Amino acid sequence: MPIDLYISTDIEADGPIPGPYSMLSLGMAVAATFDGNVFARVEPATFYRELQPISPDFVPAALAVSGLDRAALARTGAAPARAMAENVAWIEEMAGRHRARPVFVGYPLGFDWMFTYWYQVRFTGGSPFGHSAHLDIKTLYAQKAHVPIRGVGKRSMPEHLKPTGKHTHHALDDALEQAELFCNIAEWTGV
Repeated sequence: MPIDLYISTDIEADGPIPGPYSMLSLGMAVAATFDGNVFARVEPATFYRELQPISPDFVPAALAVSGLDRAALARTGAAPARAMAENVAWIEEMAGRHRARPVFVGYPLGFDWMFTYWYQVRFTGGSPFGHSAHLDIKTLYAQKAHVPIRGVGKRSMPEHLKPTGKHTHHALDDALEQAELFCNIAEWTGV
């Protein structure tokens, strides 16, 4: 049976959708493997890049969340094509190292997946996650806690599931925080 390699991912962007708006930073952290029987946490290997904006458009409130400086990123950020090629190579290296298939993990999934997948396809021609190898931590929790998805928030989760790290809106910090949250929930037997 194939092994899954769960990669926690977080992005910071300057708007609600990719294309008209830009992904400004991307953080990933290897969290765990699962072979269908054994779920195993792994020492987190990480990936982080800050990217040049791809559009002049941005939503000031969205940009303020990350605290990133668009003008500075235009000068010092990685070109998206290079950053995404490095990202895809890193994911493939991690998958090879663990002899596993990569699975994108996010909280909530939609926003981070949308930007990451769009950037991977746009700048590299494809995604090592394919179009469907992704897992939403929020949905995993809702299923195990037997609560409606609209009732799920990190603040409403039991303390023993919450990560020790803080949510800082720095993509790598948040990917690491989400990796811990994901593992805690995955190992939890639920209610």
